[in-house]
Amino acid sequence: MGLFKKDKKVGLIADVIRCDEFDYLIWKWHPDGTKLGEHKREYAIRNGSPVRVKDGEVAVFVYKQKSGAMQDFIVGPFDQKLKTANLPILTSIMGAFLGGDTPFQAEIYFINLAHVLQTSFVIPFFDVCDPRFPDFAIQVAVRGTITFKIEDYKEFIKCHRLDSFDFETFQAQIKDATCRYVKEAVSTASVTHGFPIVQIESKTSRVSEEAEISLKTRFKETFGVVVTGVDISSIEIDKSSSDYHDLVAITKEVTATTIKAQTGINIENYGESLRIQREEGQYAMHMGTRTANIGAYQIEKQAEVGVAGADALGKMGEKGAGSVSLGGGVGFNPAAMMASMAVGGAVGRSMASIVSGTMSGITTPAEAPPPIPKVMFNVAKDGASTGPFDISTLTSMIASGTLKRDSLVWKAGMPNWARADAVDELKGLFAPPVPPM
Repeated sequence: MGLFKKDKKVGLIADVIRCDEFDYLIWKWHPDGTKLGEHKREYAIRNGSPVRVKDGEVAVFVYKQKSGAMQDFIVGPFDQKLKTANLPILTSIMGAFLGGDTPFQAEIYFINLAHVLQTSFVIPFFDVCDPRFPDFAIQVAVRGTITFKIEDYKEFIKCHRLDSFDFETFQAQIKDATCRYVKEAVSTASVTHGFPIVQIESKTSRVSEEAEISLKTRFKETFGVVVTGVDISSIEIDKSSSDYHDLVAITKEVTATTIKAQTGINIENYGESLRIQREEGQYAMHMGTRTANIGAYQIEKQAEVGVAGADALGKMGEKGAGSVSLGGGVGFNPAAMMASMAVGGAVGRSMASIVSGTMSGITTPAEAPPPIPKVMFNVAKDGASTGPFDISTLTSMIASGTLKRDSLVWKAGMPNWARADAVDELKGLFAPPVPPM
């Protein structure tokens, strides 16, 4: 940084104005080989001095006038000699450089627009209340990171004094503000998203989204930076406190009462009811599969009969059983002959049945399609599952008042029980409600 160039016209040194720092946010320029503030040359800028601004940087020229500080900006990439055309405000102040041999007074700052900053934060345990039970406060701790960058450099300069900017102080301010706004998002998450506060540990994504929305607006106004992400890595509840255990018990009791009121099913029997429904659904699916493949099942059984008959036929007459000798080594077995005829007939009929069934199975789909499967629903009644019932039966139940709009129903494929008037197949069966007078 800071090569020197001889100004042949006046014999003075023109400094190369550039920033060679790799990790910075705000950097004040000073001539090479000097420390910041020790040489007057860093305030005396000459016309024709080389200026090099990299892509992702902006150079800010600050002129201190009686009316206040004014700025000119050169946005990278830029690599030229300094001229009045590059600095509009300076042109309006001085009009000209007096032949180029008189320096103008300015401070030069480089702002890094490409640098993305990430700051981690830790919020120690603090009290959070469930709005439904304000007497019970649980302890919650939060850990995460916030990512931000400078996007609008003019907005950033409005929020900060460049001459007194300190990165560590700035980072501490960002961290303090992040903790404040994240605590607010955690405290209101239960109301905003409608879940018990004891479930807050599993809702980190929702809380992160809520905090990011809040921080984006506030950080742009307060610090002039753009928040690109808020990542809450963990929300931890102090589960050793008595308030936590009391709140868990109350929440569980309220949930059980709500389920009982809405469905008529006791929470203790809820798991058993779901198990029975699963087993019934699996059995119905199994029977449906067997029905759909009944032809193949019959062929398999008939083939077994044929194989058994052939095996029995082959064993007839073993060791001369039932044979009659005619002398001269000639003999016959009448029992074997009769059995052979009987078994042969059975095998023949069996094979004919197999062939007939096979041919029937081949031609049946083209001539008569299989019956359309019926949609079957289970109905919750008195805390237990009843059914399944087809649409025709459910229509009769609606007519008799047994099945109502708010009755809970379930069919295979549904993740949970639902009101009858909320199911597509059933909502049309109910008469529209009578409007008020």
